[in-house]
Amino acid sequence: MNDVRLPKLSVLGSEMAYREAGSREKPAALFLHGNPTSSYIWRKIMPLVAPVAHCIAPDLIGFGQSGKPNIAYRLEDQVRYLDAFLAAADVRSAYLVAQDWGTALAFHLAARRPDFVRGLAFMEFVRPYPTWDDFIRGSKAREVFRKFRTPGEGETLILEDNVFVEKVLPGGMRHKLTEEEMAVYRAPFPTPESRRPTWRFPNEIPIAGEPADVVAMMTRAHEALARSTYPKLLFAAEPGALVAPADAEELAGKLKDCRLVRLGDGIHFLQEDHPETIGREVAAFIAEVEAMRSKAA
Repeated sequence: MNDVRLPKLSVLGSEMAYREAGSREKPAALFLHGNPTSSYIWRKIMPLVAPVAHCIAPDLIGFGQSGKPNIAYRLEDQVRYLDAFLAAADVRSAYLVAQDWGTALAFHLAARRPDFVRGLAFMEFVRPYPTWDDFIRGSKAREVFRKFRTPGEGETLILEDNVFVEKVLPGGMRHKLTEEEMAVYRAPFPTPESRRPTWRFPNEIPIAGEPADVVAMMTRAHEALARSTYPKLLFAAEPGALVAPADAEELAGKLKDCRLVRLGDGIHFLQEDHPETIGREVAAFIAEVEAMRSKAA
């Protein structure tokens, strides 16, 4: 079974597909996915949030049903295309709901445009890692990611063998993907060349000072996050992958106006493991913040 055919917007000479739910009269909620997924990962969550928000979830450029222009697919490219998508969709302020590389985009957007952000709900987030030992602590996965970043080896694993879709994705969740679900996740990446966006992202993770420009971008974004006063909702699972429960608890304690939701058992793709809890909590979060904004107005 294929996914539904999504509407698309013309963006920087290509096109970006998006999923939408809820009334446009409501405040916007922007859902940002990571690697190697698409807006499809939010399919069970958006209907739960739709009663309180106009939900919009783009497929990042190179992912899902969006176009695959001839670009490097670096983080800065994703930023450029997302900015152009938001302009084309006329989204001027939103709640940001993000996971994995979606969090890097959300943090960067919030740092540049704090007035855009009504609130932030996030999970399994990207941050600068001072050393390799700080990345996915004590896990064999760390060595796999080293291979992803090794010239020649990474291309073979990701471009030729499609490891990110076939192994990393199902291995990063407790939910057992059905054949139909796997078919939707596989569909954007039928050839080695089409998988280039999934290869680029692990090479962009800011680890041990590299790549220097992404380390600088993410350092500034996290500094802005630490100063920010907009309301926040942080989801964490046990054991998690990028974010251990203890790390989530520490960050939630340091950030202003941040509530931690413990999801229980889960790894990285928490939207597949806990869609109902995430959907209900995000909806309640938006309703609560909107009520407070109305009171303050």
